[in-house]
Amino acid sequence: GGRAEGAAGHALLVVASLTALYPFAQILLVALHEPGARVSGFSIPDGVHLGNFTTAWERGLLSHALLSSLLVAAAVVLLSLLVAVPAGYAFACLVFPLRRALLGVLLIGLVLPYEVTVIPLYYQMREWGLLNSYAALILPQVGLSLALGTFWMRAAFGALPPSLREAAEIDGASPLRTLRSVLLPVTLPAVASLSALLFLYAWNEFLLALVLVPADPRVQTAPVALSFFAGDRRNSDPGVTAAAAVLVALPVLVAYAALQRTVVRGMLAGAVKE
Repeated sequence: GGRAEGAAGHALLVVASLTALYPFAQILLVALHEPGARVSGFSIPDGVHLGNFTTAWERGLLSHALLSSLLVAAAVVLLSLLVAVPAGYAFACLVFPLRRALLGVLLIGLVLPYEVTVIPLYYQMREWGLLNSYAALILPQVGLSLALGTFWMRAAFGALPPSLREAAEIDGASPLRTLRSVLLPVTLPAVASLSALLFLYAWNEFLLALVLVPADPRVQTAPVALSFFAGDRRNSDPGVTAAAAVLVALPVLVAYAALQRTVVRGMLAGAVKE
């Protein structure tokens, strides 16, 4: 019985993995075809041709778009962590007025579809004179990330044994010193996994970037640049478009592959434990 269940579980995981990888594998195969070749279905190229990647890199101006995405995603992660880590610690370990009410406000941030905020954000950024700037991309995404980050870190700090905080208090450590020297090193896997998730969300963000930076190619991120490039009739070659899509997705895939174990360990460490 146990072996049959294990084999069925592994078979299900294999099927799910192949289903998830199929679209990317198809795009990669299209990108590896000879430049100008007609591609239909899941066809295998007759060799490895990198000409489509060169064309996509040069025509799509992807170097600047990728740099913009990296700058925006890194800033979103750093600023979000600067607020979410101490906020999660406060909600998990400290007692202060209106604690439950503030948790309820944060919960709204988790369940509210962020699409409803795009138009108000557009008018707010326009009033502040921040349209078509990096600030228009970074500040809203930081605000949208705080609810998830705070609840994530609250769960991570709440899962730690109270004896850690008690020992620090006996030694005379302040709450800030307890966070910095005792609790934060223990929760680094949870911080790393949260960072990876926020980076992934910020890197793939399309709607905000499309609405808030529509007119300045110097600050457009990779997903927006890819959309404009794919919609340009002069660049209608499917091989070139597929190569551009692979180049945009590649940094995230490499980062996730390098941090896979840390991300999984952090997710387990951040499991809710009330």
